[in-house]
Amino acid sequence: MIRGLIFDYGGTLDSSGQHWASVIQEAYTKVGVSIDPTVYEEAYVYAERKMATHPLILPHYNFRQMLETKVEAQFAYLTDHGHTIPAAKIQSISAEAFLVAQYHAQKSKAFLAEIYGSMPLVIVSNFYGNLKAVLQDFGLLSYFDTVIESAVIGIRKPDPAIFQCAVDELNLPAAECLVVGDSYRKDIVPAKACGCQTLWLKGKVWGDETALASESAADHIVSDFEQLADFIRRSIPQNTNNF
Repeated sequence: MIRGLIFDYGGTLDSSGQHWASVIQEAYTKVGVSIDPTVYEEAYVYAERKMATHPLILPHYNFRQMLETKVEAQFAYLTDHGHTIPAAKIQSISAEAFLVAQYHAQKSKAFLAEIYGSMPLVIVSNFYGNLKAVLQDFGLLSYFDTVIESAVIGIRKPDPAIFQCAVDELNLPAAECLVVGDSYRKDIVPAKACGCQTLWLKGKVWGDETALASESAADHIVSDFEQLADFIRRSIPQNTNNF
């Protein structure tokens, strides 16, 4: 029985399982910026670490503003390592990547509106302190009973404690909570450690996710958002609005 849903955000509700490193890398290519994949990976990791340790992302930033800051940080790394790229490309790359988020967020919004009221929904995400602003901008915030964000509570995935916070908010047995996420290492494994059911949105993985040999911790595996939505529709209790 599933009586509560715990969603990841990035890579799940905004890209149908495609890692954002891949989304942005494809945006580089679309606007004519060619970077060696190894160098790009280094730039991506550098930017993520810098945003995690420096207040580059302000709480009111929407997704477009966040993307521009992220790409700007990547460009700083690339420039320091001998790559001369016109600054105007920051806007172009961000705009291309934003179209991906906008498209998938609209699909997620329609689905969340469909299931809203059937069971409580919580979102758990490693984010930069602006997740509520992003959700509000995409029209998603009102569908979630609780937003649990790493930068706000000081716990990051893959620490199982962040999922335990979600279970506590739902006030349900962990075994009756379904965690939905795109990362096997950051979503599925720690959620199972808390005793939750898991649904892995196994899309286009990136980085250390590609080396995973075992999928045994995932209770269910889907390959795109449509399959995810169909699974959850089938899992909704018959007696709704009783939570």
